[in-house]
Amino acid sequence: MELGHVIDNLKDVLSLELGNKRVFDKDVAYALGLSRESFSHLKRRNSVPYEAIVFFCAKRAISINWILFDQLPKSLEEKTERFARIKYFKELHTSAGGGAWNDEEGFEYMYIHYEGLNSFSHAQEASLHAINVIGDSMEPTLKDKEIILCDTTCKEFEDGDIFMIHTLEGLFVKRLFQDAKGTISLRSDNPNYTPTCINKLGLDDITLIGKVIAKVEKELCR
Repeated sequence: MELGHVIDNLKDVLSLELGNKRVFDKDVAYALGLSRESFSHLKRRNSVPYEAIVFFCAKRAISINWILFDQLPKSLEEKTERFARIKYFKELHTSAGGGAWNDEEGFEYMYIHYEGLNSFSHAQEASLHAINVIGDSMEPTLKDKEIILCDTTCKEFEDGDIFMIHTLEGLFVKRLFQDAKGTISLRSDNPNYTPTCINKLGLDDITLIGKVIAKVEKELCR
């Protein structure tokens, strides 16, 4: 049994208690009645603190089977049946600076009603990432402070598709176009912004994170 997966489930429970706020390892340690040092030692050894988890579950009247084996407690059934659980990178913005993109860190979960996901199913929701738009470069299509959904399984584009892209300059959302020579043009919908062109030699420096498929309607979230 992987302690890391158990910790993720514990964080899900705590995140719901905190109004879907981001939960850190120190919060899990506190909830289990463990010191940070003890918790770190358990992680290094991949040792599951069963007794502490039993008390954690008993206090909240939830099933330990969900924490250990992903069998859902009743308190989460409604969310699972009607709402998709999406990774939301709340502190990361499309105007952020450079650095490596890591989709396993820095996120919390948001719950979006399936009505807002068109044809996406339970099996596909893990591939969706939500992120904030900052600035006016994609107006009027995407406005400042809106939340967008990206399909991270989509790594190929057709001219005019909107993608989230990671470059040496940072994280951006742009329309993509490619000419006959293979040069990719990153274009804004706002005409006040100049396109950025990347030739074949620079293609290794960009990563297509995913295709932007929708804006998140707040009334469909919980």
